[in-house]
This record gives sequence, C-alpha cells and structure tokens, in this order.
Amino acid sequence: MTFRFAREEDCALILYFIRQLAEYEKLSDQVVADEEMLREWIFEKQKAEVLFVLEGEKEAGFALFFHNFSTFLGRAGIYLEDLFVLPEYRNRGYGKALLIKLAQITKERGCGRLEWSCLDWNRPSIGFYLSLGAQPMEEWTAYRLSGKTLEELASHEPVEV
Repeated sequence: MTFRFAREEDCALILYFIRQLAEYEKLSDQVVADEEMLREWIFEKQKAEVLFVLEGEKEAGFALFFHNFSTFLGRAGIYLEDLFVLPEYRNRGYGKALLIKLAQITKERGCGRLEWSCLDWNRPSIGFYLSLGAQPMEEWTAYRLSGKTLEELASHEPVEV
C-alpha cells in the first residue's frame, strides 16, 4: 500500500472516483463537476487536494480535502470532503489507511483538527468512524446554500445599519 497526491493529469481519475462515490450515495444526479472544473479548482486555484491510496500501481481509493479555519483554536484544520474506496478494494484497510495518512498530514501541517460529514443512513461508515474514535457533533446541524437559493441571496445588496 502506497500513497500519492493527485497530479493535474489525474483529473479524469478524480472525476471517476467522484462519480463512483455519488453512485454509492445515490446522488449521481447531483454531479455537475467535469475534468476542466477539477483542473481549475484543484490545481490552478489550489482550493483542494486529492490523496490516492494505491495497491501496487492501481488507485484503490481517494480522499479529497481542503483547509478550513477554527476561530476557537486560532488555526487551520483539514476538512475531508470525500473518502471513497472502490468496492473491489474494500475490507483491506485502505479507508483506515487514508484516514491515518490524513491525520498525519493534519499534524505535520500544525492543524488543530480533522473533520468530515457522513450521511445519516450510511451505517457502515458511521460504525467505521466511531471505531477510530471519531466523535459525532451532536449539537451541530450543517446548512447549505447552493444553486438558485445561493444566487438569490447573492443578488441582494448588503443592508447598512
């Protein structure tokens, strides 16, 4: 088992993993990303990073992550947006290996925490995360603006008081 960070020529592979994850989560209809968007946002604008876990020369899983910031800790953290291991490579420790590697990267970069979200119905993943000592955020609810609602809110002028 080895790891490597994605390179610009991996955009098709990254998109493949994203689509596989979306299919697993029954959210394929929500994927609008394409290779050019990934190239721009991951490699040109450097807004995210992708780490692959490999079995031999073959990418078995991926983690897409980026830095966030904790005002309470006064330093950055790492937010894991996606972690996915291809079905044929599951139950071999690759998911755990990716999280261990991300924890090491978090510490190496001096970040204060590693966090992520998980769909409520995804019991296998929840059990896995709990087995690693991850704690669910009981009193927090994620909120999101996107698409039409984001456009609508962004079209307003800020109110001066």
